[in-house]
Amino acid sequence: MGAVISVENLRKSHGEIVALRGVSFEVAESQLTAVIGPSGCGKSTLLRCLNGLELFDSGRVRVDGITLERHNEAATRKFNAQLRELREGVGMVFQSFNLFPHLTVLENAVLAPTVVKKVPRAEAERNALDLLGKVGLKDRAEYYPSQLSGGQQQRAAIARALAMAPRVMLYDEPTSALDPSLVDEVLSIMRRLDDEGMTQIVVTHEMRFARDVADKIMMLSEGEIIEEGEPQQVFRSPRDERTRAFLKNFI
Repeated sequence: MGAVISVENLRKSHGEIVALRGVSFEVAESQLTAVIGPSGCGKSTLLRCLNGLELFDSGRVRVDGITLERHNEAATRKFNAQLRELREGVGMVFQSFNLFPHLTVLENAVLAPTVVKKVPRAEAERNALDLLGKVGLKDRAEYYPSQLSGGQQQRAAIARALAMAPRVMLYDEPTSALDPSLVDEVLSIMRRLDDEGMTQIVVTHEMRFARDVADKIMMLSEGEIIEEGEPQQVFRSPRDERTRAFLKNFI
């Protein structure tokens, strides 16, 4: 299967702090990739560069046939148009849910398709209800986020992202704000999407999930990918000393 995501020599700095140092990798269609590493190593920055929430300084990002390329110059009108197109094909789930608190669960899932893609309201509602059923929340469609548990809110956020019919799903620490008892109900949705062939990248500290479910592991350290491979290889015989040190509590 071909690469749905291709990243070449991606660089990003925040002032004098270098977040990404020439990162390159590919993610194949239907692959679930877990990005691991210590806090502050560039994991979240990498994810945000993939869907345009942060503008990378230089390099090339291609997602589902849409290419963004920069060489430290100002973003052009063409670049910004491609960025908008790319965002429509990439779903993003955050650790803090980011649901609109004044909208019901159903309205949260209906908003983007009707506004961005101009999907008729009735069709968007039918699709949203199907997706809420998929994540086990159809009976909570008229609830507001404040009336849901953390796990339910995160599942609602996944349904909202899926409502845009993305080719790729990105997750930034989707379980880190949850009580341990609620983690599995969110991870189970990601397992189901993996079974259905959704291409996914998840930044996570859930090492058991990364080991047991991911197709590929990428280990970041100080803005660089220092290890990349199948879970069995990375967890059982990591090549880099920094990977061994990071995983020593999990292997």
